[in-house]
Amino acid sequence: MKDPLQPYRRRFRRWRNAQRLRKERYYYQQKMHALGLHVPAEDEVGHLLGGRPELQAKDPGSLSILAIYHHYNWENEAFLPSLLQFGRVRHYDWGGEYDHQSKEWNRGLKKRMNDELVVRVREWVKSDQTDVIFCYLSGEIVYPETLRQIALHGVPMVNLALNDKEAFVGKMRGGWATGSRDICRFFDLCWTSTEDALGKYCVEGALPLYLPEGGNPAVHKPRSVEMDIDVSFVGQCYGNRPEVISKLHAAGINVEAFGFGWPNGPLTTEEMVRLYSRSRINLGFGGVDGLDATYCLKGRDFEVPMSGGLYLTEYHPELERCYRSGEEIVTYRGIDELVEKIKWLLDHPEEAARIRQCGYQRAVQEHTWEMRFAKVFGLLGVMRTNFAKKTC
Repeated sequence: MKDPLQPYRRRFRRWRNAQRLRKERYYYQQKMHALGLHVPAEDEVGHLLGGRPELQAKDPGSLSILAIYHHYNWENEAFLPSLLQFGRVRHYDWGGEYDHQSKEWNRGLKKRMNDELVVRVREWVKSDQTDVIFCYLSGEIVYPETLRQIALHGVPMVNLALNDKEAFVGKMRGGWATGSRDICRFFDLCWTSTEDALGKYCVEGALPLYLPEGGNPAVHKPRSVEMDIDVSFVGQCYGNRPEVISKLHAAGINVEAFGFGWPNGPLTTEEMVRLYSRSRINLGFGGVDGLDATYCLKGRDFEVPMSGGLYLTEYHPELERCYRSGEEIVTYRGIDELVEKIKWLLDHPEEAARIRQCGYQRAVQEHTWEMRFAKVFGLLGVMRTNFAKKTC
């Protein structure tokens, strides 16, 4: 039986989450001002990281890399092939018996995994002569003490966070934040895809770098298939997405949605990439669930154009650092403009093809995961590189 109070509960949760983040944003703004801090520019980041004379920068392809992350559904296809371009990679994945989504995680599994991680890193750093440690971790996964012990080895460490818009602090469990807040200061560099979280890292004593996600051109590349779908969307069914899809149907637009929660269900990676080529228009949503007028960059912002798809997504300012709207991708504000632009693009296939090709060129030239890692390893001082080409 459907809960008649569910819409009200959902609305209350959205309000409560918005209030929490508003207080969090105000707190960090005040602390930044009180402490006299500023967010370092990219060249400052390189200067601040350049104070380790014991490091010797190596050529690309000769690094020894330790990668600590769990493969949920996309990580191995994004991280591993890109990291392998820089040298040998040892990957630690805490999956299997250490499933952090199980009921037993916070009752003992987390401690067991953290204890094991400390021991293994100690062995691997010594045997592999590790040059750099790449992590994709949160306070949900590791304790601050675990990272403190790993940092004692003196190997440069970088952590990637893709959800700092709403989860820099996140939920509190056992007195610890499940986001980046309590662990960030143990990394040499904190790579965040959320521009307005940079100040939060500074307040917590960490060194942040704003750098979005990317795409893997070996996986995300155009497919030679018939273009037989007008509009498609790939992603979970939540927030305002069902309402938007419904309104597009009501406007007479043929749109197909795929992913968890939609009738069509999820796709494999290959099916997803083929869908990008099959679709005349690939729809994007930039909003953060539960927050009004709050946006962040998404992985699909780079994967769709890199796969040769025409990308139409919600406008937000960070996109301007990565693409020329109307020339490489198309953006919309509100359902009326979305319907109007879909119909215009469908009626002007030659112009749509031009935008699609320009978006593809921009993505492969500036927005690959390999380029992201090259910038990070160069800033850390572990790899010889140059940054003549500035990417977002």
